[in-house]
Amino acid sequence: MNTRSPRQRPGLTTVAALVVAVLAVSSSAPLIAFAAAPALAIAFWRNGLAAVALTPVTLGPRRPELLGAGRRALIFCLLAGVALAAHFATWMPSVQLGTVATATALVATQPVWQGLIAAAQGRRPSAAGWLGIGLAVAGAAWATGADVGVSGKAVLADVLALLGAIAAAVYTALGEQARTTLSTTTYTWICYGTCAAVLLVVCLIARVDLAGYDPRTWAAILALVAGAQLLGHSMFNYALQHTSATTVSVLALLEVPGAALLAWVWLGQQPRLAALPGLLLLLAGVAVVIFGATRAGRPTVDPALAD
Repeated sequence: MNTRSPRQRPGLTTVAALVVAVLAVSSSAPLIAFAAAPALAIAFWRNGLAAVALTPVTLGPRRPELLGAGRRALIFCLLAGVALAAHFATWMPSVQLGTVATATALVATQPVWQGLIAAAQGRRPSAAGWLGIGLAVAGAAWATGADVGVSGKAVLADVLALLGAIAAAVYTALGEQARTTLSTTTYTWICYGTCAAVLLVVCLIARVDLAGYDPRTWAAILALVAGAQLLGHSMFNYALQHTSATTVSVLALLEVPGAALLAWVWLGQQPRLAALPGLLLLLAGVAVVIFGATRAGRPTVDPALAD
């Protein structure tokens, strides 16, 4: 979709990583709504524990890479971590203030912001790319039955979800830059660690309770760490080295029907039958974006970085 050259098509490993990522992040919103803990605390723990899980590899086999990382790559990693913290600090509270469906649909506007960022970087998406983005975003809103509320609480939830979408776009764009020289493990360790540090400061200032949860809530947090964070976000980060940030953002919209389905099964938030046309529209938009990205290809990368 973006004007880069030379290019190559993403391989089967990248496709598999994206499939795993979509399946994993689909559990995020339902688990957040399920957990009986403050949203900011959940965000801190999912990033902090993920960083701890990656530490043995980063400070072990990946230590030479970490020590030899260039200043530019490190800056992008740190900025990506701050943007990720902003995403979690806005979107996760929106899930608890509103509904899973509406929060997920509004944060699904991320590809629009991603396309605008790409255009500002001189990599303007093609006409087909914009068409796919528009179809996918419209389909996401339709499929989840987004209903912007008029109460003060609902409006706040909607605004937070939109801010979360913008922050997610910035995070993905910064990650795309960092991933040109760093492996997935090193990048995610720095990014998640930075995000956790920022969120910890926010939690301490806001006096958010970071402990004292029931076993069910801790189980939900651990599930978020293992699924949405280590498998979901990390696999999206891996894919950023092989396909554009805009394409990754659009593919992430497949989380929408997955989250709605899980919210129905776990939380009793039943989706509407009228959502089927929206789902088809979403899939059509994703197909258009994938077709455009496949035709454009991607630059060849160093296989040693693809871990």
